Amino acid sequence: MDIPLPLDAPMSDADADALIGTMGRSARVAAATLALAPTAQKAGALVHAAALLRQRAEAILAANADDMARAAESGMADAMRDRLRLDPARLEGIARALEAVAALDDPVGRTIDASERPNGLRLSRVRVPLGVIGIIYESRPNVTADAGALALMAGNAAILRGGSEARASNAAIHAALADGIAAAGLPRDAVQMIPTSDRAAVGALLRAQGLVDIIVPRGGKGLVARVQAEARVPVLAHLDGINHSFVHASADPAMAEALVVNAKLRRTGVCGATETVLVDRGYRHAEVLVAALLEAGCAVRGDADAMALDPRITAAEVADWDTEYLDAICSVAVVDGLDGALAHIARHASHHTDAIIAGDADVAERFLREVDSAIVMWNASTQFADGGEFGLGAEIGISTGRLHARGPVALEGLTTYKWVVRGSGQARP
Repeated sequence: MDIPLPLDAPMSDADADALIGTMGRSARVAAATLALAPTAQKAGALVHAAALLRQRAEAILAANADDMARAAESGMADAMRDRLRLDPARLEGIARALEAVAALDDPVGRTIDASERPNGLRLSRVRVPLGVIGIIYESRPNVTADAGALALMAGNAAILRGGSEARASNAAIHAALADGIAAAGLPRDAVQMIPTSDRAAVGALLRAQGLVDIIVPRGGKGLVARVQAEARVPVLAHLDGINHSFVHASADPAMAEALVVNAKLRRTGVCGATETVLVDRGYRHAEVLVAALLEAGCAVRGDADAMALDPRITAAEVADWDTEYLDAICSVAVVDGLDGALAHIARHASHHTDAIIAGDADVAERFLREVDSAIVMWNASTQFADGGEFGLGAEIGISTGRLHARGPVALEGLTTYKWVVRGSGQARP
C-alpha cells in the first residue's frame, strides 16, 4: 500500500489516526500471511532486497547526500551526522546484514520446551510472531533495513517511522526492501514506512491499540521518554548507553590502553561507546591510560583524583557522570577497587553495557555477576555491544529493561510463545 502524502504536510490528530489506522489494518493482514510463511520465502525476500540495495547504490547514496546536506545546514552535531552518513562500505554492510538475517535459524514454530502431565496431556511452548511492530527511530538509515528484516524474518509486520533528518535515505532503502519482499511473493505491506514527518503520526502510532502489538523506540532520551509516556501499547525500550569501562589494578597495561581507546573512540556515536572510564586507585599506569585518550583526540573530564593524573583533564560536573556524550568526550573517575567501581556503576549506569579490564579472574567474575546491566563484559571493548557482533545478524535495538527481552533484540526477541496442548480425550474432573 503506497499512501501519497507530502513528507512535510501538516496533519491533524484525526488525519494521523486515519493514516495509521489504514496502515495498521494492512499490516494486520500482512502479519497473518507472514506468520505462516516458509523460512525460505522470508529469507528469499531479504536476499533479493540485498541485491536491490547493491543495484541501486548510486541512487541511495545520492539520497543520503541530500540528507547530509540538510543536516549540515541545520547545524547537526558531528556525532549525529556520523550516524546519518552512508558511503559504499556502509551500504554494503547494510546489504550483508540483510543476507546475514536471511541465513539465521527461523525461530517461528520452534519448540521451547515440552512436558507430559500425569493425566497424559502433552504440553509444549512454541515460538510465534509478536504480530505488528511499530518501530520509531532517529538518524541511522541502516535501522530501516535492519528493523524491517528482523521483523519480517520473525514473522511480523512492521510499521517504520524514521527520523525526518534521514527521510530521503530511509525512503530509498525502504523501497528496495519492499520490492524484495514483493518479488518473493509476500505482502508488500509487510514492512511499511510512515510517509510523513509530522509528529502527529507518532502519537497516532502510540495510540494504535488493537492494530499494533508492541512499540520499539530507538533513539535519544527525549524520544524514548515520549514513547514511554504516551504509548497505549507495550514498549520495548532502548535507553541511552551510559556505559563504563573499569580498569582494575590487575589489568594488563597494553590491553587496558587499547581497549579503553577503542571503547571510547572507535565510533563515538554508537550506543555501545564507553562514556565513563573508572580507574582503580591501585592501577599503576593510570597516567599513561588517560594520556592515550587525550592524545587520540578525546576530551577528558575527571574528578579531583583523575585531574591530578594529567593537567589537560578538566573538572567533571555532576551531570557528566549521567551523560551519554556520543562524542569524543569521556569522564574519568578514580575509584577504590572493585567495590568503588560497583558503587559508581550502580549510581550512574543506564543498564546498557559495562566492562571490566582485569587479569584477576575472581574479580572479573564478581563484576560480571554483580553488575546489573543488559550486557556485561570482561577484557573486551564495549563497542562489541551490537547484534551483528553477537551473531544475531542485526538488531532492532538493545533493550535495557527487564521484561520480554534484554540486550540486543533480534529474531528471538521479536517472538513470543503459545502453549500447545495435545490430549487423548481428557476431561477435567
